[in-house]
Amino acid sequence: MKMCRLFLQLFLGLILLPGLAKPDPDPLQDYCIADTKFPLYLNGAPCLNPTLALSSHFTTSALAKPGDTKANQFGFSVTLTTLANLPGINTMGLTMARVDIAANGLVPPHSHPRASEVTICLQGVILVGFVDTSNRLFTQKLEPGDSFVFPRGLIHFLYNMEPKKPALAISGLSSQNPGAQIASRAAFVSNPPIPEVVLEKAFQISPQDVAKIRKNLGG
Repeated sequence: MKMCRLFLQLFLGLILLPGLAKPDPDPLQDYCIADTKFPLYLNGAPCLNPTLALSSHFTTSALAKPGDTKANQFGFSVTLTTLANLPGINTMGLTMARVDIAANGLVPPHSHPRASEVTICLQGVILVGFVDTSNRLFTQKLEPGDSFVFPRGLIHFLYNMEPKKPALAISGLSSQNPGAQIASRAAFVSNPPIPEVVLEKAFQISPQDVAKIRKNLGG
């Protein structure tokens, strides 16, 4: 009898767990403006006294200016809304991103461990895609006004197909701290580095290849 109750509890737990595992907790008040001066490390940020709330806490111009696509070898720049430039976003479970891509530039294969993403192309022609856990590739060419969804945690990319013109996209992500991990940099320029023998076997490459890729990625 005790064993039956144990299995029943386990079964119910497995059923209920997916509904309880959310990217960000729901807010318990209308808003929670981030008090970034408060010296605590929390899952989010402490709330400012609601009586001190201002309209300026809910607006930002952070996404108004183009990013510097020459800052990396891939030719892209991502500008995010953060608690620093948009404190009213605290506990709302979302982030906005401006994605600038130079001509023939690439936002390389990467993932967001804590968020799904919806991207809308505003300028240029962008090839987007993601790979699911069965290694199936889903791709689409986006023109201005087109949107595409990247499921949470899956590897995805954005490539500007225009050879002479920059591209621009805006993304919405389902977490105020989505995280981002570029696959190539995670593998080849981690700190401390992944042992060479692991990379050689995983990618079926030589020690010389490992050294060359690390150098190309700035490692």
